[in-house]
Amino acid sequence: MLTELTGIVLIFLSAVLLAVPFGKFIAATFSGSRTFLDPVFNPIEKMIFKLSGIHAQREMNWKQHLRAMLGINLSWFVLCFFVLLFQGHLPLNPDANPSMSSDLAFNTAISFVVNCNLQHYSGETGLSYFAQMMLMFLQFVSAATGIAVAAVVFRAMKEGTTTALGNFYNYLVKSCTRILLPLSIIIATILAFNGTPMTFEGKDSITTLQGDSVEVSRGPAAAFVAIKHLGTNGGGFFGANSAHPLENPNYLTNAVELWAQLIVPFAMIFALGFYLQRRKFAYMIFGVMTIGFLLLAVPTVMTEMNGNPAIDKLGIAQTGAMEGKEVRFGAPMTGFWSIATTVISTGSVNGMHDSMMPISGTMQLLAMMVNAFYGGCGVGFLNFYIFIILAVFISGLMVGRTPEFLGKKIEAREVKIAAMIAILHPLLILAGTALAAYCSANALPMGNWFDGSGGGWLNNPGNHGFSEMLYEFTSSAANNGSGYEGLADNNPFWNVTTGIVLLLARFLPIIGPVAIAGLLASKKYIPESAGTLKTDTSVFGIMIFAVIGIIAALSFFPALALGPLAEYFTLK
Repeated sequence: MLTELTGIVLIFLSAVLLAVPFGKFIAATFSGSRTFLDPVFNPIEKMIFKLSGIHAQREMNWKQHLRAMLGINLSWFVLCFFVLLFQGHLPLNPDANPSMSSDLAFNTAISFVVNCNLQHYSGETGLSYFAQMMLMFLQFVSAATGIAVAAVVFRAMKEGTTTALGNFYNYLVKSCTRILLPLSIIIATILAFNGTPMTFEGKDSITTLQGDSVEVSRGPAAAFVAIKHLGTNGGGFFGANSAHPLENPNYLTNAVELWAQLIVPFAMIFALGFYLQRRKFAYMIFGVMTIGFLLLAVPTVMTEMNGNPAIDKLGIAQTGAMEGKEVRFGAPMTGFWSIATTVISTGSVNGMHDSMMPISGTMQLLAMMVNAFYGGCGVGFLNFYIFIILAVFISGLMVGRTPEFLGKKIEAREVKIAAMIAILHPLLILAGTALAAYCSANALPMGNWFDGSGGGWLNNPGNHGFSEMLYEFTSSAANNGSGYEGLADNNPFWNVTTGIVLLLARFLPIIGPVAIAGLLASKKYIPESAGTLKTDTSVFGIMIFAVIGIIAALSFFPALALGPLAEYFTLK
């Protein structure tokens, strides 16, 4: 166990240490400073802009940024939807996988466009290689969208008084070419040399040691898995995701994939400090996020190491709670991964969350319900930014001063937007879960929405069944994509309802922070004085943590009490 814990600590620390110089590089990229990659990527980017007719140096205000972001994402959704709908008739389909149904194509296209990768299908049988490549493209651009939007907010926070906030397309392309692509190539190379397939050939027939003849799926998995983690996407090339031996062959690839999903969210926080020239502010943010992360990770790792008490009662020796886990990774690493992937919103899994202990399930759910510690590429900071605005406002009220943040007055309009975005997350999760629970509890006839009555999608009745439905909507609202796989979710009811949640939970929490940042950027700059609230101190960090706990975490306690917490007490 000590060796496994040492591995966890080393992976986490290496990500933190490398995130500092990487964050400095990201800040230089978005500020227009010269970087060592300029000779390589300047010509490529100029060609992309020339072919697409984009004027990369044309400044946009916050409304133009949002129009550009929403417009290009809509085009990606339409393109992906029709690719999935007709993939059975398109090339690169050596295994002759069929086209998707309209509701599944709707859900899958939205899921990959919004960086969630909620998968109601299995990659081996559900997608052609052409469709997998389409989804891999979306894994790049959806992550780049989040990074580009964060760059817009960085720019708004830095400027004195302005409406010019850079160019969205410039930020988008540079996020792909300079941040995501180089590291993806390195990670994919490591995976390919460790046994992850990278081919366009179809299934391979092999004879097992016991003499059975089986067909093994393969494909261009190494490239897909690399950006799946680096872009905090999480969608697996194979149905078992990173628990699959070809997607994650050994401990080295497991460490690389875990590191890959940590590095960009970490680096974006440090990039903020370098960009604003307020490194102490970035350290405060990173400290709050890290404390929150550890409060979720430590109980999970300990719970999984201690094993299942029900098995203990049978007198059976355990090396951790190993149900649903891979022996090559072990219980501690799987527990840590489960929190990293839910805090960061990657959603990839190297073990089955549905089989983990109730306390671990509670921590996973809480990580997605808070949705403000590290988070996904770029959007993790946007979620935290909302809580900064609320914390500044509440602090101002407490001392009887007009709230100010980075020299700008926070007034009613900004607070109303922040409050609506903060309330949106629990509303989507709890409303969706309530609808599913109502249908299930009353065994409602679902007609075309589900083959059978409500509740037929549950393999586990009672508390755990409620947890499965709660987890599905929480994962969708947090743009996470992991799931409790005991839930039968590939049907119109779940495809459509989670698809709607995915759309609202992705774009409204982007629109809100960009609008706030744009409104603040256009206001008159007020120099700091002796009475200005310091936002880079540990005291303000505690204030933010309290706001997150009160607004985010406590909203979900009744739902957690009905699901994983109730299940925990049944094991005692």
